[in-house]
Amino acid sequence: MTVVLYIIGIVLFLIGISISIGLHELGHLTPAKKFGVKVTHYMVGFGPTVFSFRRGETEYGIKALPLGGFIAMPGMYPPLKATTRRAGATSGSAAQHADDAIGDDHLGDGAVEGTADTDLATDVPSRSRRQRRGRLFENTMADARDYSNQEIEPGEEHRTFYALNVPKRLVVMFAGPLVNLVLGIIIMAISLIGIGIMTPTTTVQTVVECAVPASEAAERPADQKKSCQDDDPLTPAWEAGIKPGDDITSVAGVSTDSWDELSSVIKDHAGQRVDVEFTRDGRTQNVNVPIIAHEQARVDDSGQPVMNADGTPQTVTEGFFGVGPVQERQGLPLNEFPGAVWDQVSGVFHAIVTLPVKLVDIAEVATGSKERDAEGLVGMVGVGRIAGEIVSTDQLQIVDKAQVGLGMLGSLNIFLFAFNMIPLLPLDGGHIAVGLYEGARRQINTIRGRGKIGPFDTARLLPLTYVVIGLMLCMTALLVYVDLVKPVTLDAIFNSG
Repeated sequence: MTVVLYIIGIVLFLIGISISIGLHELGHLTPAKKFGVKVTHYMVGFGPTVFSFRRGETEYGIKALPLGGFIAMPGMYPPLKATTRRAGATSGSAAQHADDAIGDDHLGDGAVEGTADTDLATDVPSRSRRQRRGRLFENTMADARDYSNQEIEPGEEHRTFYALNVPKRLVVMFAGPLVNLVLGIIIMAISLIGIGIMTPTTTVQTVVECAVPASEAAERPADQKKSCQDDDPLTPAWEAGIKPGDDITSVAGVSTDSWDELSSVIKDHAGQRVDVEFTRDGRTQNVNVPIIAHEQARVDDSGQPVMNADGTPQTVTEGFFGVGPVQERQGLPLNEFPGAVWDQVSGVFHAIVTLPVKLVDIAEVATGSKERDAEGLVGMVGVGRIAGEIVSTDQLQIVDKAQVGLGMLGSLNIFLFAFNMIPLLPLDGGHIAVGLYEGARRQINTIRGRGKIGPFDTARLLPLTYVVIGLMLCMTALLVYVDLVKPVTLDAIFNSG
């Protein structure tokens, strides 16, 4: 049964990521069709096509590997004649300009060959190699342009991607990542507001009997660690007769509607006697107790200890009462939700900025010189394994499993948004950067009175695009290897938290 549940978890994860990718591509598809762009393919996944159907001029389908998706729009790489065309020229002169450009290009090829022969004769091979590389890139760019525009029928040039004005192109490219961002926020809302999070309340769960400093308790023999000794001081809560189930309503005259408020008031009254009001079995009771003053390490907002200049930990004196709270699932208040979204999004962007450092850590893990960090990078294979563990484990209730799964899916969508905004081709952020550059270039030319110019020749960035794709493939292969050999487990994640 555990194996079946494990497989179900992986399948659910694949369905979730496929839906996320499908909606991402739908984000591109909808405005593209709205703006009249010809869309020939809408595919979820890569590799062999598993299922497809055609509606109108678009083929919709699912491919075997749910690791991405795409829509095909003619004109992603503008033809050379479009990039050389200037506004203000007549159609005839523009066509002539384009023909001249193409003709010059062919003449240039011939000139390159002649120059190469001369260089060989004079024993200067380096220039010949550079020219051969230049011809290789030119041929690659030409092939890319031809492939990108092969499904444009005569008279459909106005339906290409490059024919759109810059604002519309930006909308088409940004709409995909935006869908993932919105989807991630919706999933977070379902998880945090709808299902809720485990929150400490003012109802007492446990009452500590004796007040022993942690440093002293750590030095005691093992058989004395879990029990109080005769000379140990009793906690104020124990002496006052506080019992599990009591609901503390105020401390020192301050109403305590939440555990944070209760804890804060107690900490602020170290060494003082205060009135504690609580309800038991529907009756309100009041006791006057001394709050113990105890010293503990000071921590920052992230929970890390604050150190002095000499390297010793800073300490702070706080009050101690001696009760532990009942944990209840409560919906996150609406006014706190934007902060939670900001923390999630900014955290993902920070992770992407530090991605090179994290990849170095993963490489060290792969070579066996470092232990796997449960809070570090995890690839798609690793996330799938964790999803299988979530569904198959008996340590979580169904509602907890649903919430953890939703949290993973929400984080994944926000990651897809942030990652796609990296301004490098072939990512959406690369196309957005090209669009912004082209818009700025056109504005500058207009201001200088040079007239509008054609679209930027995106094919010129193909060498950089291939480098980015190569790096992404290497990163994927590295993560797959580490996820298989040294996987992050669900227990490790819980223990790290």
